[in-house]
Amino acid sequence: MEFKSTALNQPIDMSADFEEVADQYFFPSHVTAFNPDEKTGTLMWKRHMRKPRLSFNQMDYPFTETPSWEFPEEYEESPTSEFKLTFLSDRTLRLRIHTRPRADRQAAVPSLMLNESVETLSLPWDCVSTEEQIVYSSSAGSVVIQRNPWKIILRDQTGRVLTETRHFSDCSSLLNANGLPFSFKRSTADLSNRIAASFLLRPDEKLFGTGESFTRLNKRGQKLNLFTTDALSAQTQKTYKPIPFFMSSEGYGMFVHTSTPLTFDFGATYDDTNTLYTGEEKLDLFLFIGTPKEILSEYTKVTGRSPLPPLWSFGLWMSRITYSSEHEVREVALKLQEHGIPCDVIHLDTGWFETDWRCNYEFSGERFDDPGVMLSDLKEMGYRVSLWQLPYFTPNNSLYDEILDKGYAIRTTDGRLPTEDAIVDFSNPEAVAWYQKQLASLLNLGVAAVKVDFGEAAPLNGIYASGQSGFHEHNLYPLRYNKAASEITKSVNDESIIWARSAWAGSQRYPIHWGGDAENTNSAMAASLRAGLSLGLSGFSFWSHDIGGFVNSSPEELYSRWLPFGMLTSHSRCHGAPPTEPWAYGEEFMSLFRKSANLKYTLIPYVYTQAKLSSESGYPMLRTLFFEFPEDAGSWLIEDQYMFGSDILVAPFFEAEQERNVYLPSGEWFDYQTGLRYEGGRWYRIAAGELPIIMLVRSGAVIPHAKPALSTAFQDWDDLDFVLFERDISTDEEYTASVFDPRDQSLYELIVTSSSIREVYKNKATSVVTREGWKVKARNSLV
Repeated sequence: MEFKSTALNQPIDMSADFEEVADQYFFPSHVTAFNPDEKTGTLMWKRHMRKPRLSFNQMDYPFTETPSWEFPEEYEESPTSEFKLTFLSDRTLRLRIHTRPRADRQAAVPSLMLNESVETLSLPWDCVSTEEQIVYSSSAGSVVIQRNPWKIILRDQTGRVLTETRHFSDCSSLLNANGLPFSFKRSTADLSNRIAASFLLRPDEKLFGTGESFTRLNKRGQKLNLFTTDALSAQTQKTYKPIPFFMSSEGYGMFVHTSTPLTFDFGATYDDTNTLYTGEEKLDLFLFIGTPKEILSEYTKVTGRSPLPPLWSFGLWMSRITYSSEHEVREVALKLQEHGIPCDVIHLDTGWFETDWRCNYEFSGERFDDPGVMLSDLKEMGYRVSLWQLPYFTPNNSLYDEILDKGYAIRTTDGRLPTEDAIVDFSNPEAVAWYQKQLASLLNLGVAAVKVDFGEAAPLNGIYASGQSGFHEHNLYPLRYNKAASEITKSVNDESIIWARSAWAGSQRYPIHWGGDAENTNSAMAASLRAGLSLGLSGFSFWSHDIGGFVNSSPEELYSRWLPFGMLTSHSRCHGAPPTEPWAYGEEFMSLFRKSANLKYTLIPYVYTQAKLSSESGYPMLRTLFFEFPEDAGSWLIEDQYMFGSDILVAPFFEAEQERNVYLPSGEWFDYQTGLRYEGGRWYRIAAGELPIIMLVRSGAVIPHAKPALSTAFQDWDDLDFVLFERDISTDEEYTASVFDPRDQSLYELIVTSSSIREVYKNKATSVVTREGWKVKARNSLV
């Protein structure tokens, strides 16, 4: 089936194809055979069609079972196909269903989306088989295969049903097409099959994830097209980073292992039915059982976790559209130091070539005297340099002919270019090697990171070196692109760092990603937070966004509120239409900018430690409240606050006001700026402190602080303060803390009292040593 949209590179609604009246629909009937040891069975499908029905001047198209009308008659009226279960852990199972009578016999190609070990994992679950059902169970839950009618039922460890597949017999509507059952359809256009995997939704069920989605945080009631697109916005349903994974408030998650376009209908069309429309003839579905933390940990075991980026990357990135000369770059560096503003990275965007936007991986000879010397000088000052580039090459680009002549560009079936540009085919190993050679020349010169911009427009009508069409390669393109840039950076600089915009499942292995071209509006600021939280719930530990917005010059008032929010994310970059530099706005703004940046640098020990812990567990640095407090019902309703790591709650100001409503989960909380104490489990009206943001710390938390410095390169890790947040501090009470020291890359486990810090040797809990250079401070020292 050829899927078309009204314009080039626009999202595809995979559900629309399931409205075709001429196509045939097949619903699961019953299990004809099953081997409990092999966990493999045969499933029979019943043939249906949509039949037009006129009733009281209205035309509808309900389903009706229909006989086949195929020649010769050896084709089955009710076809059978294989399905298989695999158990990867006590919380993770994999369901694979084929729609052809015989499974695809082609040799399996390793998936870029999965960890290498996934294909070899197969753990035993207890099995009980009866005439009615087969039940597999573990300590975390169970899965039931109902024989007739065929159903898959997922339960938790108490036996409560989390979700189940929707069968045709489950329909309770007057129109039996309401609530599409689990099914596949056969197209009359090309006889391709497409699967729609439908599952039960509970009345108050909430759904989260699907990548960097700018819409409401809870996706229940939404219909989302998972198709990488240059969104050109932070306020639409389009997304740079769709991820075919979500988690439910009911205690389960799902990952559809495919790179084809998908549409997730989360009860938008019919309230109690969640339908996952895929572009595949077979379904490869991972299901996870547990709390949000357990689900995300399991998902990132399957698709990979974010490695820890270098310490310097957590400092401020100073940028704009665009610095275009060595003089401008050096001037920015000097002014940052002159005004006492901490910073670690100066980013050169589209203007470091001879012609802006024309990426040829060469500094302009007219505007940059000696790039190598410039990079060396800046590093001595504490600054790394990041460079913009993209994988599209216009006909006027000096590399255009080389890319075409060597066969590195994506072509169509008739051998022409799909667009005017030469688009690098990252499924071609030779093209990847050529591309990495271009980046390596810059990295060897002293460049610290590469901005991996664009990547959302791999042509659908292209034929790729992988042998696949654009239908399978479009969404996979960002993952290949991220991988190519990240691996050469790791090879040359031994650091896991890129600055990428597009992504697909697995891209979290190549940090970091930022939120694209946000408008300079209150709504875009709020949508950016929702997008970052959604991406975090989709396996990405690290994320950033353009502080103040991207499209136009940021209004000072908006920029002032966006600043502390931007500093309290894992990575912080000022970027967009000029000016972005604080001295362009005046002394009052520059003072606020300096204080906001100093806050980030003061908290660098906490940030870096939380980054290390998040990287190891597959957790996001920016967390929804329910991720930390799943038992708190109110936490599931909040989309404009977040946890920054495990201990700091942040509530930005999305409008020009001095106070806002803040929900605090259960427990005691301390205002970081004012020292005021609050009892959790309720709402408060809280005023801003010195900075226009609200920060609260969990009672009992110990937050490591460093002295501010102009760069992380100059921070003194021998002189840290561990601030204890507690109402009544007893001299005998002991608290736990951790700090990840960048000097020896060691995670130190600490016991903190009101006056001392002791290091606990791993595996030797009784052995302690006093840390002489690190000091404890009481919470009220912040007042």
